[in-house]
Amino acid sequence: MRLSSIFLLVLSSFTLLGCDRLGIPDPARDAAIKEAEAKATGSACRHAGRGIEDCYALNPDAGRAAVYAGWKEMNDYMRENKIEEVKPQIAPSQPAAGSAEASADASASASASAH
Repeated sequence: MRLSSIFLLVLSSFTLLGCDRLGIPDPARDAAIKEAEAKATGSACRHAGRGIEDCYALNPDAGRAAVYAGWKEMNDYMRENKIEEVKPQIAPSQPAAGSAEASADASASASASAH
């Protein structure tokens, strides 16, 4: 009897370890992930040389406190280690209306050259 209860206890503990794979929501885990992502966003903004206000504007869904914490942490790290900002190499994207017009012009010129 004692061996079967120990076996049952061990089996149930292994079953409970897989709860995250079952899709059971864990609010604490989700909040920690969201905060870590916001800190990483703030850190990346600082490394790219963006001001904190620009970072808030570019990432409205990220938590402001966590973005600021990541930005400040990276700022302190960069100052201590004399690391320069890395300017983004990709040109800023065009507005959606401009890209729609550009794609319409490109398709019109492609169809004109096909005839």
